[in-house]
Amino acid sequence: MFGAALALLALGYPVAFSFGAVSILFGAIAAYYEIVVDGFTLAFFMEEFLSMFSMMPFRIYGIMTNKILLAVPLFIFMGIVLQKSHLAQRLLEAMGTLFGNIRGGVAVSTILVGTMLAASTGVVGASVVAMGVISLPVMLKYGYNKPLACGTICASGTLGQIIPPSIILIILADVFAVPVGDLFQAAVIPSLILVGSYIAYVLIISYLNPTIAPAIIDENNDNKSKKIIKALKAIIPPITLIVIVLGSIFAGIATPTESASVGAVGALVLALLYKEFSINMMMEAARETVKVTAMVFAILIGATAFSLVFVYTGADGIVEDFMLGLPGEKWGFIILSMLIILFLGFFIDFIEISYIVVPILLPISQTIGIDPIWFAILIAMNLQTSFLTPPFGFSLFYLKGVAKNIKTTDIYKGVIPFILIQIVVLITIVVFPNIYGF
Repeated sequence: MFGAALALLALGYPVAFSFGAVSILFGAIAAYYEIVVDGFTLAFFMEEFLSMFSMMPFRIYGIMTNKILLAVPLFIFMGIVLQKSHLAQRLLEAMGTLFGNIRGGVAVSTILVGTMLAASTGVVGASVVAMGVISLPVMLKYGYNKPLACGTICASGTLGQIIPPSIILIILADVFAVPVGDLFQAAVIPSLILVGSYIAYVLIISYLNPTIAPAIIDENNDNKSKKIIKALKAIIPPITLIVIVLGSIFAGIATPTESASVGAVGALVLALLYKEFSINMMMEAARETVKVTAMVFAILIGATAFSLVFVYTGADGIVEDFMLGLPGEKWGFIILSMLIILFLGFFIDFIEISYIVVPILLPISQTIGIDPIWFAILIAMNLQTSFLTPPFGFSLFYLKGVAKNIKTTDIYKGVIPFILIQIVVLITIVVFPNIYGF
């Protein structure tokens, strides 16, 4: 089933329809083999086949009435509105004036802006494209190494997958049946350590090789206090929105869905303050939100059909017996599951992995007695890597789409150190969970 689904995806078929078609095909094969022993008749075949999908309407209804998943379109809308308000440009200009005069300063600024965009928009494509358009020309103009510049932008843009309010975390909260707020809180320390590791890497490599990321000389000779005031004017509004949205969740004042609605309204208010608001802009953001949300839910329905057939054939039992028989029990399961997710991340998107692979691993983790919050954060950190891994890392495509003069090999070379940093941070979460509060 997995092989057939990957083959269809490689041929370019839409994800949701690929998994749906594979489900129907293998469901028919399973129904045939179930009744062929007793003598095949079309009536018996149809009865067996339809019974396999008898729970499908209830599953779809449950998906469409899920209050946790309601936060997904609201956070997507918030991110798109902020992106259309040119938030990234304002933040990059502000950070560039503060850190540009140190080696690797523009790269550090890009990472910090990526962090703020992640916490306010969470839209990976928009973040990578915005920073690729604004930050990349500046870095190249001042002699930055191309792979470092590309790697920094791609890695910074993907921070929205682990920094709350992350769509991955909302989806995993639904799959694991744990509170979204608990996952958001658990992700804060790992995400900050990841950001710190990115910055440390840039500063160290810039110190060891002064030509790789030279400092930018301030030609305007602006007063330092003026720079700080100008930067604060750009930074304070989005930070305020982040504090309101995440603070209300962490304090228990509002549910993630309620906070998402506040964030959506707050994004419109910021657009008004930035004088970027218009009815056309809002309608455009709404249309894009509907497209992305429809894609997510279509994949979820296809994945649901896939899992129904998978369970019907008894494959989940085979996987569970294999996983429980691994040497090292808990650690053997953790290592193999992380390797599987990392490998699949090279080829398929985080949504498919979340709704197809994770539900297979979840019952096994519960049997072993693994903390669900800890396991969910491990998966989220691992899934973030899928945006950077060649050949199908989405961030690589986003950057290549706006950086016409950059070779694909430069982008691939640039992301490798950041992929390794992500893997190292993932390993530390596995080995030293107490440091992260688990």
